[in-house]
Amino acid sequence: MPILESTYKPPFWAKKSFVSTVFSGLARKVEGVDQTRERITLPDTDFLDLDWSYAQQKSNRIIILLHGLEGNAQRPYITGTAKHFNNNGVDAVAVNFRGCGGEPNLLFRSYHSGATEDLDATVKHVLSKGQYDEIYIKGISLGANMVLKYVGEGRELPTELKAVIAVSTPCDLKGSCGELLSLKNKHYAIRFLAHLKDKLKPKLEQFPNNISVADFDSIKTLIDFDDVYTSKAHGFKDAFDYYEKASCLQFLPNIKVPSLIINALNDSFLSAECYPVKEAKQNSNVLLEMPKYGGHVGFIQKGKAYYNEQRALEFVIEVGKG
Repeated sequence: MPILESTYKPPFWAKKSFVSTVFSGLARKVEGVDQTRERITLPDTDFLDLDWSYAQQKSNRIIILLHGLEGNAQRPYITGTAKHFNNNGVDAVAVNFRGCGGEPNLLFRSYHSGATEDLDATVKHVLSKGQYDEIYIKGISLGANMVLKYVGEGRELPTELKAVIAVSTPCDLKGSCGELLSLKNKHYAIRFLAHLKDKLKPKLEQFPNNISVADFDSIKTLIDFDDVYTSKAHGFKDAFDYYEKASCLQFLPNIKVPSLIINALNDSFLSAECYPVKEAKQNSNVLLEMPKYGGHVGFIQKGKAYYNEQRALEFVIEVGKG
């Protein structure tokens, strides 16, 4: 499949990656999305909180939305998509990954970039409603890696799953982590790490046999966090084993569902390996769009849905036409 030519043209003030990334994450406000929360129990007895929003008329189409690292279902990049799809006749359900819905999860484990078992449980739950003939999934950043891994792992996918969209995708987790730890992204890395450690702290008392205070105190970087906690809590040997096994890049050749990847060329979180040109050219189900601008989950469009939200709906409509 040829690489898609992007039509994204940001406002002049949003061309810089930092401005686009920060404005979209911190300054954007999305109003008019009425979410209803549902808690589901997972096979391992833990739970996920799902936030539903609906089209004005009853719909047989739904989009499942997956947030990024330390995000949640109320982030503007999630509610913006939900609103745009609801306004165009598609229901939305936004997943709060374990521990991200405002309440600590029950187990020592939590969520990570490759935790497709939780996405699979969500898809099965949505199907159990008996209402939806068409399911779409859109993942952002960490959630983007997760959804591409999900559709490329070789599991039997439901026929109702018609397409997926992945935005600002860290296809190679090791490369992306390296970029996050570079000087240009130091402020982001510090913020992510502070949030992650704040969430991990209560688990010291809850699960003293799994992690010690000394372990916790040794965490100075994001790689340390993945070495000390993410890998050990989720069955990996160490951080680099986690990055290797959870990265979606290796699964792209196996994807059989139409999958749109939108990765901005000025996304400071992404390494060169996160732009899977070769994989897109070799698999007609993988469509890669690389706008010149957009930053990390930016794609600002003044006064209307952001570009990645507009493109997601366009892609869903295209796929629906067959």
